[in-house]
Amino acid sequence: MPAFSVLDLAPIPEGGTAAEALANTLDLARHAEAWGYKRFWLAEHHNMPGIASAATAVVIGRVAAATSTIRVGAGGIMLPNHSPLMVAEAFGTLATLFPGRIDLGLGRAPGTDMATARALRRYLDAADSFPRDVVELMGYLGDPVPGRPVNAVPGTGTHVPLFILGSSLFGAQLAAQLGLPYAFASHFAPGDLEPAIETYRETFRPSPDLAAPYLILAFNVFAADTDAEGRLLRSSMQQAFANLRTGRPGPLPRPLADIERHLDPMLLAQVERALACSATGSPATVRDALAAFIARHAPDELILTGQIHDHAARLRSFEIAADSLRALTPATL
Repeated sequence: MPAFSVLDLAPIPEGGTAAEALANTLDLARHAEAWGYKRFWLAEHHNMPGIASAATAVVIGRVAAATSTIRVGAGGIMLPNHSPLMVAEAFGTLATLFPGRIDLGLGRAPGTDMATARALRRYLDAADSFPRDVVELMGYLGDPVPGRPVNAVPGTGTHVPLFILGSSLFGAQLAAQLGLPYAFASHFAPGDLEPAIETYRETFRPSPDLAAPYLILAFNVFAADTDAEGRLLRSSMQQAFANLRTGRPGPLPRPLADIERHLDPMLLAQVERALACSATGSPATVRDALAAFIARHAPDELILTGQIHDHAARLRSFEIAADSLRALTPATL
């Protein structure tokens, strides 16, 4: 059985506030810890009316303070938006405050639109330096080097675990080359899933920190007591993706029972392709979908996500998912 974790964007539901979204994130993290989830990751996005995790390191610190055993981290920090030194200082500080519990996933996309990227002072070619920036960051978090003129304080010697995030072959190749764990964004970009897995596993080079490939796959879950209720919960994320694809991002919409009547068929088809790696429905339906996905791709870890408008329903969905994963045995995979 793979380990299982949570990816949260601190969604701001329609009719709600950022303060409520962040309080819900803390509540979800506490429950996830009790339900046996290994990690609780938060994602960096900017200028998004439906996402409250923009200041990702700040939220990570709050979640870590509100929990006691679950690992907490970034899934991820968009490194081209930041200097490696400042990321090392932020996560070195978190690791100093919460020893042995902080993870740092790294992405190369801006996590926003071009106007916001400019507001972040991000250069258009910043992604081109991503491999070099990752190596620089690794140096700041690694052992002290005598005579090195610049150090991260706190940061040096903390050895915060790094993960490469991606949705294409680029991230798979880089993670394999550096001998780092790789997390694939199959929850919204499943197109290159199989070639990325193959590339990562076949070209992996062992490193001092990782002797063999470690693959994390992201997966959506919309679990409820019945299949119909699960489909209703999923409709909020379907609408959110459709709004994003048409340049109209906003708070997480309320669910719709008749989503097909509200979205253009071609747009809905695009959304369904993006959300293909999902389990939607009753506990039995979700368990079967999770078992099939694990059997096909054999990840070392699943990181589950699911933007659900009602917080109580979101808690119940993650509880059902945890129960389903614990129920899986080698005979069911």
